Amino acid sequence: MRLFNFRPARASARPALTRAFGSVPAPHGDWPSGYEAQVRAAYLANAVAQRAVRIVAEGAGSITIDVTPDDHPAAALLSGSLVETIATHLLLHGNAYVQIVGDADGVPAMLFPLRPERVSVEPDASGWPAAYVYRAAGQTLRVPVRTADGRPGLVHVRATHPLDDHYGLGSLGAASGPVAIHNAATRWNKALLDNAARPSGALVYEPGEPGATLTADQLDRLRAEMEASFAGSGNAGRPMLLEGGLKWQALSLTPVDMDFINLKAAAAREIALAFGVPPMLLGLPGDNTYANYSEANRALWRLTILPLANKIVAALADALGAWWPDLRLAIDLDSIPALAGDRAALWAQLADADFLSDDEKRQMLGFAPRGVAP
Repeated sequence: MRLFNFRPARASARPALTRAFGSVPAPHGDWPSGYEAQVRAAYLANAVAQRAVRIVAEGAGSITIDVTPDDHPAAALLSGSLVETIATHLLLHGNAYVQIVGDADGVPAMLFPLRPERVSVEPDASGWPAAYVYRAAGQTLRVPVRTADGRPGLVHVRATHPLDDHYGLGSLGAASGPVAIHNAATRWNKALLDNAARPSGALVYEPGEPGATLTADQLDRLRAEMEASFAGSGNAGRPMLLEGGLKWQALSLTPVDMDFINLKAAAAREIALAFGVPPMLLGLPGDNTYANYSEANRALWRLTILPLANKIVAALADALGAWWPDLRLAIDLDSIPALAGDRAALWAQLADADFLSDDEKRQMLGFAPRGVAP
């Protein structure tokens, strides 16, 4: 019987997505919408965006990963460069793909990160991911989500995307607008410097006879002389010799129009916000959110680097657990210098807690009780 004419959905149905290969949701505006174009504009051509990504990615790559049990073969697979590459792909693209390369016995021997824009998800008839397709140099590699023995062939780490079932959402799309503004302001300032750091002017023709005008040949000659002798930073301050009837009228901009420093600073702050980096750490002026540099650095680790690193470590541990069920991966928080103040405060609190035994205090700090082997 149907209540209120409600038709239940089939449990196996899941709509497949129609999405261009390697695409990223395009933001509104005239800035680049493709992933490669956005990377070139932000990471390759913008100092603020590149520095923000590197601060987070290199911080994640510097984290020490505790592998349990000790001397486990998986420890040789987890290099800092691998974690740094995965973090960079997650920040920019929102997806990180790591191929598990096995040895002759099928045991993981190498973890190889793939460029995310070259990977696409191949869904099955119900819309669930069936395989990952990697395209490069005219060749195609198809990696099943699960091999015949039920183990993963590829690790897919993705940032949350509320409108997509298979792909994650990176920070590059949200930062494209501020990056375009920042790059445009840089080009504008460069153009001003090339033009003697002054706005352009106008040559006004004041003929002796009413209605007289310059001929086409005279106009072309004036343009050529202006470009050759007076345009560019190399001709800054050079005196101008005008013929009869010509008058130079300098054009000026208002202080609001010339406020490109504040415009670039505002765009830079938005870029830092998109990648989760406190603007103070990028040397941007006017940031009063944090009391000092140490507090901003601690916020960077607590709010950005550690959540990203935990996501990466958890995904790798889950994938490698198909071969080694007893494998445990954890981040060593004690090895992070930025969190030394938090550790000191915790130790002081536990030292003053008289209602706790020594073994309870050791357990809260992550140590085994006395007399028990770790």
